[in-house]
Amino acid sequence: GTASGDVKNKGMLKGWKYDYDLVVIGGGSGGLACSKEAALVGQKVAVLDYVEPSVKGTKWGLGGTCVNVGCIPKKLMHQAALLGTAVKDAKKYGWQIPEPIFHDWATMAEAVQNHVRSLNWGHRVQLQDKKVKYLNMRGSLVDEHTVKGVTKAGKETILTAKDIVIATGGRPKYPTNIPGAMEHGITSDDIFWLRKSPGKTIIVLNSSDVALECAGFLTGIGLDTTVMVRSIALRGFDQQMAVLVTDYMEAYGTKFAWKCIPKKVEKLTSGALQVTWMEINTSKEYQDTYDCILWAVGRAPETKLLGLDKLGVQINKETGKIIVRPDESTSVPNIYAFGDIAEGRPELTPTAIKAGKLLAHRLAGRSSELMNYHSVATTVFTPLEYGCVGLSEEEAEKRHGKDGIEVYHAFYKPLEFTVAERDAGQCYLKVVCEREGDQKILGLHFTGPNAGELMQGFALSLKCGATYSHLLQTVGIHPTCAEEVIKVNITKRSGLDATVTGC
Repeated sequence: GTASGDVKNKGMLKGWKYDYDLVVIGGGSGGLACSKEAALVGQKVAVLDYVEPSVKGTKWGLGGTCVNVGCIPKKLMHQAALLGTAVKDAKKYGWQIPEPIFHDWATMAEAVQNHVRSLNWGHRVQLQDKKVKYLNMRGSLVDEHTVKGVTKAGKETILTAKDIVIATGGRPKYPTNIPGAMEHGITSDDIFWLRKSPGKTIIVLNSSDVALECAGFLTGIGLDTTVMVRSIALRGFDQQMAVLVTDYMEAYGTKFAWKCIPKKVEKLTSGALQVTWMEINTSKEYQDTYDCILWAVGRAPETKLLGLDKLGVQINKETGKIIVRPDESTSVPNIYAFGDIAEGRPELTPTAIKAGKLLAHRLAGRSSELMNYHSVATTVFTPLEYGCVGLSEEEAEKRHGKDGIEVYHAFYKPLEFTVAERDAGQCYLKVVCEREGDQKILGLHFTGPNAGELMQGFALSLKCGATYSHLLQTVGIHPTCAEEVIKVNITKRSGLDATVTGC
Protein backbone atom coordinates (compact mmCIF):
# COMPACT_ATOMS: atom_id res chain seq x y z
CA GLY A 1 0.00 0.00 0.00
CA THR A 2 1.07 3.58 -0.57
CA ALA A 3 -0.15 6.90 0.73
CA SER A 4 0.35 8.55 -2.63
CA GLY A 5 -2.98 8.95 -4.42
CA ASP A 6 -1.68 9.32 -7.98
CA VAL A 7 0.03 5.90 -7.86
CA LYS A 8 -3.25 4.47 -6.63
CA ASN A 9 -5.14 6.05 -9.53
CA LYS A 10 -2.70 4.53 -12.00
CA GLY A 11 -3.39 1.24 -10.31
CA MET A 12 -7.12 1.72 -10.80
CA LEU A 13 -6.51 2.37 -14.51
CA LYS A 14 -4.59 -0.87 -14.79
CA GLY A 15 -7.66 -2.66 -13.52
CA TRP A 16 -6.53 -3.24 -9.91
CA LYS A 17 -9.34 -2.45 -7.61
CA TYR A 18 -7.66 -2.81 -4.23
CA ASP A 19 -4.17 -3.40 -2.86
CA TYR A 20 -5.39 -6.54 -1.10
CA ASP A 21 -8.30 -8.98 -1.10
CA LEU A 22 -8.17 -8.99 2.70
CA VAL A 23 -6.61 -6.85 5.40
CA VAL A 24 -6.68 -8.24 8.94
CA ILE A 25 -6.19 -5.93 11.94
CA GLY A 26 -4.78 -7.96 14.84
CA GLY A 27 -2.09 -10.64 14.81
CA GLY A 28 -3.37 -12.86 17.59
CA SER A 29 -4.62 -16.45 17.34
CA GLY A 30 -7.69 -15.48 15.32
CA GLY A 31 -6.17 -12.86 13.02
CA LEU A 32 -3.17 -15.04 12.17
CA ALA A 33 -5.34 -18.10 11.48
CA CYS A 34 -7.69 -16.06 9.27
CA SER A 35 -4.90 -14.38 7.28
CA LYS A 36 -2.91 -17.60 6.70
CA GLU A 37 -6.01 -19.53 5.67
CA ALA A 38 -7.08 -16.73 3.29
CA ALA A 39 -3.62 -16.77 1.66
CA LEU A 40 -3.85 -20.55 1.39
CA VAL A 41 -7.04 -20.26 -0.69
CA GLY A 42 -5.44 -17.74 -3.05
CA GLN A 43 -6.21 -14.38 -1.50
CA LYS A 44 -3.76 -11.49 -1.33
CA VAL A 45 -3.55 -10.71 2.40
CA ALA A 46 -1.97 -8.24 4.82
CA VAL A 47 -2.07 -8.47 8.61
CA LEU A 48 -1.35 -5.56 10.96
CA ASP A 49 -0.24 -6.20 14.53
CA TYR A 50 0.87 -3.72 17.15
CA VAL A 51 1.41 -4.27 20.86
CA GLU A 52 0.87 -1.19 23.00
CA PRO A 53 3.12 -1.71 26.07
CA SER A 54 1.22 -2.41 29.30
CA VAL A 55 0.96 0.33 31.93
CA LYS A 56 4.04 -1.25 33.51
CA GLY A 57 5.89 -1.17 30.16
CA THR A 58 5.68 -4.88 29.36
CA LYS A 59 5.67 -5.58 25.61
CA TRP A 60 5.93 -8.65 23.42
CA GLY A 61 6.02 -9.93 19.86
CA LEU A 62 3.63 -11.28 17.25
CA GLY A 63 1.02 -13.84 18.28
CA GLY A 64 -1.48 -12.13 20.55
CA THR A 65 -2.57 -12.77 24.13
CA CYS A 66 -2.60 -16.58 24.14
CA VAL A 67 0.98 -16.98 22.97
CA ASN A 68 2.54 -14.10 24.92
CA VAL A 69 0.56 -13.36 28.07
CA GLY A 70 -2.12 -16.04 28.22
CA CYS A 71 -2.61 -19.75 27.70
CA ILE A 72 0.95 -20.71 26.76
CA PRO A 73 3.00 -19.12 29.58
CA LYS A 74 0.16 -19.88 32.01
CA LYS A 75 0.10 -23.60 31.20
CA LEU A 76 3.90 -23.80 31.47
CA MET A 77 3.87 -22.12 34.89
CA HIS A 78 0.98 -24.38 35.93
CA GLN A 79 3.20 -27.30 34.91
CA ALA A 80 6.00 -25.89 37.09
CA ALA A 81 3.61 -25.96 40.06
CA LEU A 82 2.37 -29.50 39.27
CA LEU A 83 5.98 -30.68 39.26
CA GLY A 84 6.35 -29.29 42.79
CA THR A 85 3.44 -31.45 43.91
CA ALA A 86 4.93 -34.41 42.01
CA VAL A 87 8.21 -34.01 43.93
CA LYS A 88 6.28 -34.21 47.23
CA ASP A 89 4.39 -37.30 45.97
CA ALA A 90 7.65 -38.86 44.76
CA LYS A 91 8.90 -39.40 48.32
CA LYS A 92 5.90 -41.59 49.09
CA TYR A 93 6.74 -43.57 45.95
CA GLY A 94 10.26 -44.24 47.19
CA TRP A 95 12.27 -41.44 45.65
CA GLN A 96 14.92 -40.18 48.08
CA ILE A 97 14.88 -36.40 47.66
CA PRO A 98 17.22 -34.24 49.76
CA GLU A 99 15.45 -31.46 51.68
CA PRO A 100 14.72 -28.62 51.45
CA ILE A 101 13.56 -28.18 47.89
CA PHE A 102 12.84 -24.69 46.62
CA HIS A 103 11.78 -23.06 43.37
CA ASP A 104 13.81 -20.51 41.41
CA TRP A 105 11.54 -18.04 39.59
CA ALA A 106 14.25 -16.62 37.30
CA THR A 107 15.08 -20.04 35.81
CA MET A 108 11.42 -20.80 35.08
CA ALA A 109 10.64 -17.32 33.75
CA GLU A 110 13.61 -17.31 31.40
CA ALA A 111 12.75 -20.74 30.00
CA VAL A 112 9.08 -19.81 29.51
CA GLN A 113 9.96 -16.45 27.93
CA ASN A 114 12.44 -18.10 25.55
CA HIS A 115 9.75 -20.53 24.42
CA VAL A 116 7.33 -17.64 23.85
CA ARG A 117 9.96 -15.78 21.79
CA SER A 118 10.46 -18.89 19.65
CA LEU A 119 6.70 -18.88 18.97
CA ASN A 120 6.82 -15.17 18.00
CA TRP A 121 9.55 -16.02 15.49
CA GLY A 122 7.62 -19.04 14.23
CA HIS A 123 4.57 -16.89 13.51
CA ARG A 124 6.66 -14.42 11.47
CA VAL A 125 8.22 -17.23 9.45
CA GLN A 126 4.81 -18.81 8.78
CA LEU A 127 3.41 -15.51 7.48
CA GLN A 128 6.39 -15.19 5.13
CA ASP A 129 6.05 -18.78 3.94
CA LYS A 130 2.37 -18.31 3.21
CA LYS A 131 2.98 -14.95 1.43
CA VAL A 132 1.03 -12.91 3.98
CA LYS A 133 2.27 -9.32 4.26
CA TYR A 134 3.01 -8.59 7.94
CA LEU A 135 3.00 -4.96 9.08
CA ASN A 136 4.04 -4.06 12.63
CA MET A 137 1.59 -1.15 12.72
CA ARG A 138 -1.45 0.01 14.61
CA GLY A 139 -4.40 -0.35 12.23
CA SER A 140 -7.52 1.79 12.07
CA LEU A 141 -10.43 2.12 9.64
CA VAL A 142 -10.65 4.97 7.14
CA ASP A 143 -13.66 3.61 5.25
CA GLU A 144 -15.13 0.18 4.48
CA HIS A 145 -12.29 -0.61 2.05
CA THR A 146 -9.40 1.35 3.56
CA VAL A 147 -7.13 0.80 6.54
CA LYS A 148 -4.54 3.21 7.89
CA GLY A 149 -1.43 1.70 9.49
CA VAL A 150 0.78 3.74 11.80
CA THR A 151 4.23 2.61 12.91
CA LYS A 152 5.70 3.18 16.38
CA ALA A 153 7.59 6.16 14.91
CA GLY A 154 4.33 7.65 13.55
CA LYS A 155 4.85 6.83 9.86
CA GLU A 156 1.52 6.27 8.08
CA THR A 157 0.62 3.74 5.38
CA ILE A 158 -2.71 3.42 3.61
CA LEU A 159 -3.94 -0.01 2.51
CA THR A 160 -7.06 -0.74 0.50
CA ALA A 161 -8.88 -4.08 0.59
CA LYS A 162 -12.01 -5.76 -0.66
CA ASP A 163 -12.70 -6.98 2.88
CA ILE A 164 -11.45 -5.91 6.31
CA VAL A 165 -11.35 -8.18 9.34
CA ILE A 166 -10.99 -6.93 12.91
CA ALA A 167 -9.46 -9.39 15.37
CA THR A 168 -7.83 -7.13 17.95
CA GLY A 169 -8.96 -9.01 21.07
CA GLY A 170 -8.83 -7.41 24.50
CA ARG A 171 -6.50 -6.23 27.24
CA PRO A 172 -6.79 -6.39 31.06
CA LYS A 173 -8.49 -3.48 32.81
CA TYR A 174 -7.40 -1.59 35.91
CA PRO A 175 -10.01 -0.46 38.43
CA THR A 176 -10.55 3.28 37.99
CA ASN A 177 -11.80 4.18 41.46
CA ILE A 178 -9.08 2.75 43.73
CA PRO A 179 -6.19 5.07 44.70
CA GLY A 180 -2.81 3.55 43.84
CA ALA A 181 -4.30 0.71 41.74
CA MET A 182 -2.58 1.53 38.47
CA GLU A 183 0.52 3.05 40.00
CA HIS A 184 1.40 0.04 42.13
CA GLY A 185 -0.41 -2.89 40.50
CA ILE A 186 0.25 -5.26 37.62
CA THR A 187 -2.06 -7.36 35.42
CA SER A 188 -1.84 -10.67 33.56
CA ASP A 189 0.00 -8.67 30.84
CA ASP A 190 2.99 -8.43 33.20
CA ILE A 191 3.06 -11.48 35.47
CA PHE A 192 4.60 -13.87 32.92
CA TRP A 193 7.35 -11.41 31.94
CA LEU A 194 8.60 -10.58 35.44
CA ARG A 195 12.36 -11.17 35.72
CA LYS A 196 12.24 -11.78 39.44
CA SER A 197 9.71 -13.49 41.69
CA PRO A 198 6.61 -11.41 42.51
CA GLY A 199 6.95 -12.52 46.15
CA LYS A 200 3.95 -12.29 48.48
CA THR A 201 1.05 -11.59 46.13
CA ILE A 202 -2.57 -10.55 46.36
CA ILE A 203 -4.78 -11.11 43.32
CA VAL A 204 -7.98 -9.09 43.09
CA LEU A 205 -10.42 -10.89 40.86
CA ASN A 206 -13.80 -10.34 39.38
CA SER A 207 -14.59 -14.00 38.58
CA SER A 208 -11.67 -14.46 36.18
CA ASP A 209 -10.37 -17.94 35.43
CA VAL A 210 -6.89 -16.65 34.46
CA ALA A 211 -6.55 -15.02 37.89
CA LEU A 212 -7.38 -18.25 39.68
CA GLU A 213 -4.89 -20.09 37.49
CA CYS A 214 -2.20 -17.52 38.40
CA ALA A 215 -3.06 -17.82 42.10
CA GLY A 216 -2.74 -21.59 41.75
CA PHE A 217 0.71 -21.65 40.19
CA LEU A 218 2.06 -18.90 42.48
CA THR A 219 0.92 -20.96 45.48
CA GLY A 220 2.34 -24.09 43.86
CA ILE A 221 5.83 -22.66 43.48
CA GLY A 222 5.79 -21.68 47.14
CA LEU A 223 4.68 -18.02 47.19
CA ASP A 224 2.31 -16.59 49.81
CA THR A 225 -0.77 -15.94 47.67
CA THR A 226 -4.14 -14.38 48.50
CA VAL A 227 -7.16 -14.09 46.22
CA MET A 228 -9.68 -11.35 46.91
CA VAL A 229 -13.12 -12.14 45.51
CA ARG A 230 -16.00 -9.71 45.33
CA SER A 231 -18.76 -12.26 44.70
CA ILE A 232 -18.05 -15.59 42.97
CA ALA A 233 -14.85 -17.14 41.66
CA LEU A 234 -15.76 -18.54 38.23
CA ARG A 235 -18.71 -16.67 36.74
CA GLY A 236 -20.27 -18.42 33.75
CA PHE A 237 -19.08 -21.82 34.94
CA ASP A 238 -21.04 -24.47 36.84
CA GLN A 239 -21.01 -23.18 40.41
CA GLN A 240 -20.86 -26.57 42.15
CA MET A 241 -17.66 -27.25 40.18
CA ALA A 242 -16.29 -23.75 40.89
CA VAL A 243 -16.62 -24.35 44.64
CA LEU A 244 -14.71 -27.64 44.36
CA VAL A 245 -11.92 -25.85 42.50
CA THR A 246 -11.57 -23.11 45.14
CA ASP A 247 -11.99 -25.56 48.06
CA TYR A 248 -9.07 -27.56 46.69
CA MET A 249 -7.03 -24.37 46.31
CA GLU A 250 -7.70 -23.38 49.94
CA ALA A 251 -6.48 -26.80 51.11
CA TYR A 252 -3.51 -26.40 48.72
CA GLY A 253 -2.50 -23.22 50.54
CA THR A 254 -4.05 -20.34 48.56
CA LYS A 255 -5.73 -17.83 50.89
CA PHE A 256 -9.10 -16.37 49.94
CA ALA A 257 -10.67 -13.09 51.07
CA TRP A 258 -14.29 -13.71 50.10
CA LYS A 259 -16.88 -10.95 49.63
CA CYS A 260 -14.23 -8.24 49.91
CA ILE A 261 -13.44 -5.13 47.88
CA PRO A 262 -10.14 -3.23 47.78
CA LYS A 263 -10.17 0.42 48.91
CA LYS A 264 -6.60 1.67 48.31
CA VAL A 265 -3.01 0.67 47.66
CA GLU A 266 -0.09 2.58 49.18
CA LYS A 267 3.66 2.10 48.83
CA LEU A 268 5.51 2.08 52.15
CA THR A 269 9.06 3.37 52.59
CA SER A 270 10.19 -0.27 52.82
CA GLY A 271 8.96 -0.73 49.23
CA ALA A 272 6.13 -3.05 50.31
CA LEU A 273 2.56 -2.36 49.19
CA GLN A 274 -0.02 -1.74 51.87
CA VAL A 275 -3.46 -2.83 50.70
CA THR A 276 -6.63 -1.72 52.46
CA TRP A 277 -9.85 -3.60 51.80
CA MET A 278 -13.37 -3.87 53.11
CA GLU A 279 -15.55 -6.85 53.86
CA ILE A 280 -18.83 -6.17 52.03
CA ASN A 281 -21.22 -7.71 54.58
CA THR A 282 -19.75 -6.11 57.72
CA SER A 283 -18.14 -2.96 56.19
CA LYS A 284 -15.09 -3.81 58.34
CA GLU A 285 -11.75 -2.61 56.99
CA TYR A 286 -8.57 -4.69 56.89
CA GLN A 287 -4.95 -4.03 55.96
CA ASP A 288 -1.96 -6.13 55.02
CA THR A 289 1.30 -5.71 53.13
CA TYR A 290 2.30 -7.46 49.91
CA ASP A 291 5.15 -7.41 47.43
CA CYS A 292 2.81 -7.52 44.44
CA ILE A 293 -0.83 -6.79 43.64
CA LEU A 294 -2.30 -8.28 40.47
CA TRP A 295 -5.56 -6.87 39.13
CA ALA A 296 -7.85 -9.32 37.35
CA VAL A 297 -11.01 -7.25 37.21
CA GLY A 298 -11.97 -8.02 33.62
CA ARG A 299 -10.79 -7.34 30.09
CA ALA A 300 -11.58 -4.41 27.84
CA PRO A 301 -11.95 -4.93 24.08
CA GLU A 302 -9.40 -3.12 21.90
CA THR A 303 -11.93 -1.04 19.97
CA LYS A 304 -11.27 2.57 20.99
CA LEU A 305 -8.60 3.47 18.44
CA LEU A 306 -10.07 1.57 15.47
CA GLY A 307 -12.19 4.45 14.17
CA LEU A 308 -15.39 2.38 14.33
CA ASP A 309 -17.71 5.24 15.24
CA LYS A 310 -17.03 7.36 12.16
CA LEU A 311 -17.91 4.36 9.96
CA GLY A 312 -20.98 3.49 12.00
CA VAL A 313 -19.77 0.04 13.09
CA GLN A 314 -22.18 -0.89 15.86
CA ILE A 315 -20.75 -1.75 19.25
CA ASN A 316 -22.36 -2.84 22.49
CA LYS A 317 -22.18 0.30 24.64
CA GLU A 318 -21.88 -1.71 27.86
CA THR A 319 -19.11 -4.11 26.86
CA GLY A 320 -17.45 -2.08 24.09
CA LYS A 321 -17.44 -5.17 21.89
CA ILE A 322 -18.43 -5.19 18.22
CA ILE A 323 -21.91 -6.52 17.43
CA VAL A 324 -21.68 -9.34 14.88
CA ARG A 325 -24.02 -11.64 12.96
CA PRO A 326 -23.56 -15.43 12.83
CA ASP A 327 -21.25 -14.95 9.80
CA GLU A 328 -19.03 -12.51 11.80
CA SER A 329 -20.23 -9.55 9.70
CA THR A 330 -20.66 -6.16 11.40
CA SER A 331 -23.26 -3.46 10.72
CA VAL A 332 -21.00 -2.11 7.93
CA PRO A 333 -20.64 -4.10 4.67
CA ASN A 334 -17.18 -5.64 4.01
CA ILE A 335 -16.14 -5.24 7.64
CA TYR A 336 -16.00 -8.37 9.80
CA ALA A 337 -15.00 -9.03 13.41
CA PHE A 338 -14.42 -12.18 15.43
CA GLY A 339 -12.64 -13.54 18.49
CA ASP A 340 -12.64 -11.72 21.85
CA ILE A 341 -13.51 -8.40 20.17
CA ALA A 342 -16.91 -9.72 19.04
CA GLU A 343 -19.95 -9.52 21.29
CA GLY A 344 -21.25 -12.78 22.76
CA ARG A 345 -18.41 -15.02 21.63
CA PRO A 346 -16.52 -17.35 23.97
CA GLU A 347 -13.14 -15.77 24.82
CA LEU A 348 -11.15 -18.83 23.80
CA THR A 349 -8.22 -19.21 21.41
CA PRO A 350 -9.48 -22.33 19.58
CA THR A 351 -12.87 -20.74 18.80
CA ALA A 352 -11.11 -17.69 17.36
CA ILE A 353 -8.82 -19.89 15.23
CA LYS A 354 -11.67 -21.98 13.86
CA ALA A 355 -13.93 -18.95 13.30
CA GLY A 356 -11.08 -17.18 11.48
CA LYS A 357 -10.39 -20.09 9.15
CA LEU A 358 -14.08 -20.51 8.32
CA LEU A 359 -14.43 -16.76 7.69
CA ALA A 360 -11.44 -16.86 5.30
CA HIS A 361 -13.14 -19.63 3.30
CA ARG A 362 -16.43 -17.72 3.13
CA LEU A 363 -14.77 -14.47 2.07
CA ALA A 364 -12.90 -16.33 -0.69
CA GLY A 365 -16.20 -17.85 -1.84
CA ARG A 366 -14.97 -21.37 -1.03
CA SER A 367 -17.69 -22.33 1.43
CA SER A 368 -20.72 -21.07 3.33
CA GLU A 369 -20.05 -22.97 6.56
CA LEU A 370 -20.56 -20.90 9.72
CA MET A 371 -18.76 -21.30 13.02
CA ASN A 372 -20.73 -23.35 15.53
CA TYR A 373 -20.16 -21.83 18.97
CA HIS A 374 -22.22 -24.44 20.84
CA SER A 375 -20.73 -27.16 23.05
CA VAL A 376 -17.19 -25.81 23.00
CA ALA A 377 -15.10 -27.60 25.63
CA THR A 378 -12.70 -25.73 27.88
CA THR A 379 -10.45 -26.35 30.87
CA VAL A 380 -9.40 -24.17 33.77
CA PHE A 381 -5.79 -25.00 34.69
CA THR A 382 -6.07 -24.46 38.44
CA PRO A 383 -4.09 -26.78 40.77
CA LEU A 384 -7.02 -29.20 40.53
CA GLU A 385 -7.95 -28.85 36.86
CA TYR A 386 -11.59 -28.38 35.84
CA GLY A 387 -12.75 -29.38 32.38
CA CYS A 388 -16.25 -28.97 30.98
CA VAL A 389 -18.26 -29.12 27.80
CA GLY A 390 -21.88 -28.17 27.14
CA LEU A 391 -24.29 -26.74 29.70
CA SER A 392 -23.73 -26.11 33.40
CA GLU A 393 -26.27 -27.77 35.65
CA GLU A 394 -27.83 -24.33 36.34
CA GLU A 395 -28.20 -23.58 32.63
CA ALA A 396 -29.62 -27.05 31.85
CA GLU A 397 -32.15 -26.60 34.64
CA LYS A 398 -33.11 -23.16 33.32
CA ARG A 399 -33.70 -24.55 29.83
CA HIS A 400 -35.28 -27.91 30.63
CA GLY A 401 -36.66 -27.52 34.17
CA LYS A 402 -35.49 -29.44 37.27
CA ASP A 403 -37.72 -32.37 36.35
CA GLY A 404 -36.53 -32.33 32.75
CA ILE A 405 -32.91 -33.22 33.54
CA GLU A 406 -31.09 -36.14 35.15
CA VAL A 407 -27.67 -35.59 36.71
CA TYR A 408 -25.35 -38.57 37.13
CA HIS A 409 -22.40 -37.89 39.41
CA ALA A 410 -19.46 -39.44 41.23
CA PHE A 411 -16.74 -38.57 43.72
CA TYR A 412 -13.76 -40.65 42.64
CA LYS A 413 -10.15 -41.11 43.72
CA PRO A 414 -7.39 -40.97 41.06
CA LEU A 415 -5.14 -44.01 41.50
CA GLU A 416 -2.03 -41.80 41.68
CA PHE A 417 -3.51 -40.06 44.76
CA THR A 418 -3.65 -43.32 46.78
CA VAL A 419 0.04 -44.08 47.40
CA ALA A 420 0.75 -40.33 47.62
CA GLU A 421 -1.89 -40.14 50.41
CA ARG A 422 -3.45 -37.09 48.78
CA ASP A 423 -6.96 -35.95 49.59
CA ALA A 424 -9.30 -36.55 46.65
CA GLY A 425 -12.31 -34.90 48.28
CA GLN A 426 -12.74 -32.47 45.37
CA CYS A 427 -12.23 -35.00 42.54
CA TYR A 428 -15.71 -35.14 41.10
CA LEU A 429 -17.57 -35.52 37.85
CA LYS A 430 -21.11 -35.10 36.65
CA VAL A 431 -23.01 -35.81 33.48
CA VAL A 432 -26.06 -33.62 32.93
CA CYS A 433 -28.63 -35.34 30.68
CA GLU A 434 -32.14 -34.89 29.37
CA ARG A 435 -34.38 -37.00 31.61
CA GLU A 436 -36.53 -38.52 28.87
CA GLY A 437 -35.78 -40.87 25.98
CA ASP A 438 -32.15 -41.78 25.29
CA GLN A 439 -31.05 -39.18 27.84
CA LYS A 440 -29.04 -36.95 25.52
CA ILE A 441 -25.99 -35.51 27.29
CA LEU A 442 -26.34 -31.74 27.75
CA GLY A 443 -23.20 -31.09 29.77
CA LEU A 444 -20.20 -32.87 31.19
CA HIS A 445 -18.04 -31.63 34.09
CA PHE A 446 -14.87 -33.03 35.61
CA THR A 447 -12.34 -31.96 38.24
CA GLY A 448 -9.11 -33.90 38.45
CA PRO A 449 -5.72 -34.53 36.89
CA ASN A 450 -5.34 -33.91 33.15
CA ALA A 451 -8.89 -32.54 32.84
CA GLY A 452 -8.15 -30.97 29.45
CA GLU A 453 -6.84 -34.20 27.94
CA LEU A 454 -9.90 -36.06 29.17
CA MET A 455 -12.46 -33.45 28.11
CA GLN A 456 -11.29 -33.17 24.49
CA GLY A 457 -12.46 -36.69 23.69
CA PHE A 458 -15.82 -36.24 25.35
CA ALA A 459 -16.27 -32.95 23.44
CA LEU A 460 -16.22 -34.99 20.22
CA SER A 461 -18.89 -37.32 21.58
CA LEU A 462 -21.19 -34.38 22.33
CA LYS A 463 -20.75 -33.16 18.73
CA CYS A 464 -21.97 -36.61 17.67
CA GLY A 465 -25.07 -36.39 19.90
CA ALA A 466 -23.86 -38.58 22.78
CA THR A 467 -26.47 -39.99 25.16
CA TYR A 468 -26.29 -41.62 28.58
CA SER A 469 -26.95 -44.98 26.94
CA HIS A 470 -23.86 -44.42 24.75
CA LEU A 471 -21.83 -43.99 27.96
CA LEU A 472 -23.21 -47.27 29.31
CA GLN A 473 -22.24 -49.07 26.08
CA THR A 474 -18.65 -47.82 26.24
CA VAL A 475 -15.95 -49.98 27.82
CA GLY A 476 -13.53 -48.14 30.10
CA ILE A 477 -9.74 -48.02 29.97
CA HIS A 478 -8.44 -49.30 33.31
CA PRO A 479 -7.08 -47.79 35.51
CA THR A 480 -7.84 -44.20 34.48
CA CYS A 481 -9.82 -41.25 35.77
CA ALA A 482 -11.62 -41.06 32.41
CA GLU A 483 -13.26 -44.47 32.93
CA GLU A 484 -15.10 -43.03 35.94
CA VAL A 485 -17.09 -40.87 33.50
CA ILE A 486 -18.43 -43.86 31.58
CA LYS A 487 -19.02 -45.88 34.77
CA VAL A 488 -21.13 -43.14 36.38
CA ASN A 489 -24.50 -44.54 37.52
CA ILE A 490 -25.77 -42.66 40.59
CA THR A 491 -28.22 -39.84 40.06
CA LYS A 492 -28.42 -36.75 42.25
CA ARG A 493 -32.16 -37.35 42.40
CA SER A 494 -31.65 -40.70 44.14
CA GLY A 495 -29.89 -39.06 47.08
CA LEU A 496 -27.49 -42.00 47.28
CA ASP A 497 -23.81 -41.61 48.22
CA ALA A 498 -21.91 -40.89 45.00
CA THR A 499 -18.48 -41.97 46.28
CA VAL A 500 -16.85 -44.57 44.03
CA THR A 501 -15.62 -47.65 45.89
CA GLY A 502 -13.52 -50.59 44.72
CA CYS A 503 -10.78 -50.45 42.09
